[in-house]
Amino acid sequence: MKKLGLIGGVGPESTIPYYRGIVYGVQKRLNRPVFPPMVIKSLSSFEVIRMSSQGDREGLTAYLLAGIRNLAAAGAEVGALACNTGHMVFGQLEQRSPIPLVSIVETTCAAAKRQNRKKVGLIGTMTTMEDGYFKEPFQKSGIEVVIPCETDRIYIADRILRELEFGIVKEDTVRRFVEIAEKMAEEDGAETLILGCAELPLLFQHRSLPVPVLDTVKLHIQALLNAILEDPA
Repeated sequence: MKKLGLIGGVGPESTIPYYRGIVYGVQKRLNRPVFPPMVIKSLSSFEVIRMSSQGDREGLTAYLLAGIRNLAAAGAEVGALACNTGHMVFGQLEQRSPIPLVSIVETTCAAAKRQNRKKVGLIGTMTTMEDGYFKEPFQKSGIEVVIPCETDRIYIADRILRELEFGIVKEDTVRRFVEIAEKMAEEDGAETLILGCAELPLLFQHRSLPVPVLDTVKLHIQALLNAILEDPA
């Protein structure tokens, strides 16, 4: 079993399900009580959001790469970012990382292809929705990516920053997100909605959406399990 290095804290509410999902996912796959070797480097989601919103790719790369190098120094053999937004510089990180990295974007795209999706909706931070980094692999695979209107994008980004990053879930926020999902399905033809921020699943723990979803966190966890267990499935 390979030792996993995880860039966490981006934010803490998503780091927790990553940790639990990996620990208990390994136990389930191996069918025995075992705690997988893992090291977590906690960085700041606010720094990631600030640099990404400013288009500071060089600064963001340096910030995340320093964390990855710390993970490698602690013995990690496989690395990952518990964060969608940080993947805007994934290509640069992958080129300079001392350990192989598992992409949440490529993992999600592979899931959409397995489901034969032709058009998907994407919600997340403003950078994730408006920058091309998340859309590019989907478009290369012939999958159209649609995003909410500007008003809805501003609302989504604000609630992520002011509520979800702090673990705050409000019922009126949930209702508004459901309305946005309905609109994207009905008006934009989205067959599936990508929860492109690792905190977004908090909103829908006890409520189903009117459109199927691709939960990037759950998909990423399974890909990481494959990587550390060297399972090609």
